[in-house]
Amino acid sequence: MTSRLAYIALNMIDNLGPVRVRSLVEALGSPEAILQAGREDLMRARGIGAELAEGMLAQRDKADPVGEEKKAAGLGARILAFDDPDYPEPLKAIYDPPLALYVLGRLEKRDRHAVALVGTRHATHYGLSVADRLGYQLAKTGYTVISGLARGIDTAAHKGALKGGGRTLAVLGGALDQLYPPENKELARAIAENGAVISEYSLGRAPDRTTFPYRNRLVSGLSMGVVVVEGAPGSGALNTAEQALEQGRSVMAVPGRIDTAGAKGPHRLIKNGARLVEDVDDVLQEFEF
Repeated sequence: MTSRLAYIALNMIDNLGPVRVRSLVEALGSPEAILQAGREDLMRARGIGAELAEGMLAQRDKADPVGEEKKAAGLGARILAFDDPDYPEPLKAIYDPPLALYVLGRLEKRDRHAVALVGTRHATHYGLSVADRLGYQLAKTGYTVISGLARGIDTAAHKGALKGGGRTLAVLGGALDQLYPPENKELARAIAENGAVISEYSLGRAPDRTTFPYRNRLVSGLSMGVVVVEGAPGSGALNTAEQALEQGRSVMAVPGRIDTAGAKGPHRLIKNGARLVEDVDDVLQEFEF
């Protein structure tokens, strides 16, 4: 088995994840060796206890990376393993890069110049308008717009970028074959034609409360910076901003009305030093060298 297929197989094992796989590779020498190691060898790696080792042994023989690739191809998608030359360079620099990325559409080198637009699912008319306008303007200036395909701000950001004739990437909180929300199916198809729909989850994995926060690190990790349009403290949008700070990305925020819940998150970010964004020029100035 090649290292590429090994990474895809390891990605299919529950509760393993990129950090533990990195530890296993350090202990055993390669991703292929992980799939051949016995219980005691697996437990030599940092963070691998008896219970996890037993779980890995029970699952790894069931993992079928070749079959997974065929299923992905049936959806019109491809799988990029961590060692694939087309794997996005910005993601390789984060603490826990995905072992594999399922890509419907096309990733390009110019996607390195990307800005994430994120915010609440319960957006105001003002927030939707701002997200749409910023998505449109960023696309017009040549930036790729990244968001999470969720209802509200994410949807507006993607649609704005498409109207601007630019590229946009949607990072899902579930597998490609478990698209959520279902009403964005046509939007996802349009995004795939003008960018890519991306997931790190093996086919069949439905989104849940644990998957959405975890995917936020990819939204920030693929971008040069994150703009929070609307979002309450503790929301997914603010979690994405926190991930961006940890990854060394820029954090920006759009001010709102002081009497709306969605403004509290951006205002907190601005008080803590995030760049205040009133129009696209504020975003562009953040990346002037």
